[in-house]
Amino acid sequence: MPKMKTKKSLAKRVKKTGSGKLKRAHAYRSHRATGKTTKQKRQLEKSTFVDRTDMKRLKGLLQD
Repeated sequence: MPKMKTKKSLAKRVKKTGSGKLKRAHAYRSHRATGKTTKQKRQLEKSTFVDRTDMKRLKGLLQD
């Protein structure tokens, strides 16, 4: 059986940390940003982790 390919679209969006978690950026950052407060835009700049309920599915797509 051939190897499964890594889903490159996901690989470009997340980064695997040393502990095995997946780090991602927040959504809703740039589109229609004039309607958002400065505080909201500043908080969306920071990265966050993928939710634990999605980890198994996304790690399967990344082949890690």
